[in-house]
This record gives sequence, structure tokens and C-alpha cells, in this order.
Amino acid sequence: MMHLFLNALAASAGGGLTYLRNVVARLSARDDVRTTAAVNPTLGQELQELPNVSYLEFKTPANTTLRFWQEQTALPEVIRRSGAQVLISSGNFALRKCPVPQILLSRNSLYTSADFYHDVRARRDYGIWVDTRLKAILAKRSIQWADCTVAPSEAFAAELRRWSGGNVVFIHHGFDRHTFFGSDDPLPVAVQQKLDDAQDSLRLLFVSHYNYYRNFETLLRALPVLRERLRGRRIKLFLTCKLHTEANPGSYRADVVSALVRQLGIGEQVVELGTVPYHLLHHVYRQCHIYVTPAYAESFAHPLVESMASGLPVVASDLSVHREICGDAALFFHRFSPIELAGQVLRLASSDALMADLSQRGLRKSQEFSWRQHVDQITSLAQTLLSSAKAA
Repeated sequence: MMHLFLNALAASAGGGLTYLRNVVARLSARDDVRTTAAVNPTLGQELQELPNVSYLEFKTPANTTLRFWQEQTALPEVIRRSGAQVLISSGNFALRKCPVPQILLSRNSLYTSADFYHDVRARRDYGIWVDTRLKAILAKRSIQWADCTVAPSEAFAAELRRWSGGNVVFIHHGFDRHTFFGSDDPLPVAVQQKLDDAQDSLRLLFVSHYNYYRNFETLLRALPVLRERLRGRRIKLFLTCKLHTEANPGSYRADVVSALVRQLGIGEQVVELGTVPYHLLHHVYRQCHIYVTPAYAESFAHPLVESMASGLPVVASDLSVHREICGDAALFFHRFSPIELAGQVLRLASSDALMADLSQRGLRKSQEFSWRQHVDQITSLAQTLLSSAKAA
């Protein structure tokens, strides 16, 4: 039985938590793998006791640089004591002196995004600019330190290879229909009421906490255009966040986008649901008409697969990653053009046949993503590295 050590200390929200939740369950289901996972104790009830999986809780600093230093100094000895044979580093940073073969999972597209660096400079958010630049240095070196780096999409793997010159392969992240659609628990009353109040509206959905690279501004600027061209039909944009700085993780300032909502006069069109628990998200997808993402940086985008699996037609910014994940199951627009975004939404809203066609294409496309397949490929890669290390 191969013993894996999963460094998941960086998983706290969003894609990192989605990854941890699904991958640990799939690893547990294998009878040829034992897993030790280093996790942050703040996860609490997010993780359940599973066969062949043990958890080591580490209280880590909130500051990424301090967490990186703690991992470099403390984890090598912990890995030795655990008896693990291969390390999977899931938080973009590798151990420089790893005692066992190491797979690095790299999924942060900001380190290579010229749009992001331009955006934060334009906002004069120089602290985030410096912080991201420093993390990018560590992320690039991590690719060199790891025995192999895995990106969640082919497009992002190619970008990482150009950026780092390192050994980068791609293994798609997965999707599990049973896990995602399995809960019959209802939405909180307040959330369901907001959805019920919009039954006579064209309902758009964007699943994300607030940050800059999701490009909320382009989406919001499209709403007045849609409101005018829909000829009296109401429109609602549902957000799974609050447009308030203190209500979102990280240090992104939401005051500018809140002011933009007021400036554009779209307060009635924008509905802030707040964070919706993962096991309840399927209720929200299925009560909306179109999924929209204007993100200008991405490495995979789980909500695209979730929306396609839910039967929602997709309108997405024209990124290589989005085209890879959605294929012909989406309409695309230039990532900074609210006019193009509005035009693609209107194409869908005016054609039931196109809506139905994209819905069916999306359902088929979503079936290409599997957490079981992802874990099979990761463990196969780990076995290859382990065999090479034993032969050396």
C-alpha cells in the first residue's frame, strides 16, 4: 500500500476547499493507498472521518509568507515521522528539501497574469501587487523544486511551462454528481426568498466570493445594457457573495464595486445571496437561467462544470481555460467588454432553442470531469515517481 502525504494547509475556501473535500474522499475509497493529510484546524466540520485517511492539524499563520516558512522548516520532519512515501503539495508552493518524491499542484493563475498586475496597479493596491510578486517568485522556484508539477488544465499547464521552464503536466480537476446533487436540505429561508422574488425575471448567476480577477465590474456594467434591451423584462443577477470588503476572504477592497452598483443604478438588479454552503449550491444553479463568468484569470473554474452539470447555459469570458473546460457548450465574449457580454446573454435570452442546445451540450461536457479519474491519475503519477526513486 502506497502512503501519500497531502499538504492541504492552504485549503480554506473556494477551489482549494472543493479540491480537498473531493480528493480525500476518493483517496479513501482506494484500497491500495493510505493518506495522511496536513490540514488547518479551522476547517472543522468540513472534513469527515474516512477509512485509510488520517488528519494532522497544524495551526498556520494567516500570512502566506509565514506559512511558507513554517512548512519549509516543520513539514520535512513530520513527513519522515509519518512514514509517507510521496508528498502531494496542494497549495502552489513546494518543499525545497523534501525527504520523499514530491508532486506540486499549481493552480494560482494570478502569478502569471499580466491583466492582474495591471489591474491592481490601476487600483493603486500596491500591497497586493508586491505580495503577489513575492509569491510568484516562490511559486516559480517551487516548480523547479518539485519532481513534477500538475496544473488543473492543459491551457494553464502550457502557461506554467512558458513561465517557469519546468516539468508541468495537466490533470483536470473533477466533478462528482452524487456529492454535488446529493443533499435534499433546503436553502436558508432568506436565500430562497430572494430567488422566489425573482420568478418573473431573467435570472443570471455568478458563483464567486469578491475579488479583482473575477472581474465583477465588467459584469455589472453589462446590466444597464441588458435592462435597456430586454424591453421591459426584468433581470436579476445573483451573486454568492456580499459586495462588502469585510464580508470576503483576502484583502480585496469591495468599496469601489459597491459604489459602481450605485453609480449605474442597478441596485434592484443585483442580488447578494452571500456565501451558500457547497452542498446547497445545486439549488441555486437550478433556479437560474444563465451562468455568467467575466473572470480575466483562471486555471480551471469549478463553477463552470457545476453549472453545465445543472443544465445551465454558460456565457464566459474568452479565456483559453474557459474554452477548454466548456468546449462548444458556452458562448464567449472579450473579457473586458460589457457590450459583448450583454450581447451573448441577449442571444440566449431570445432563443429557447439555443438555450436548450447549450444546456444539452453542457450536460454532456460535464460528464468528462471525474474526481475518481483525477485521483487515479495523481496516484499513478505518484507511483511512477516512487518507482523511479527506488530504482535510482
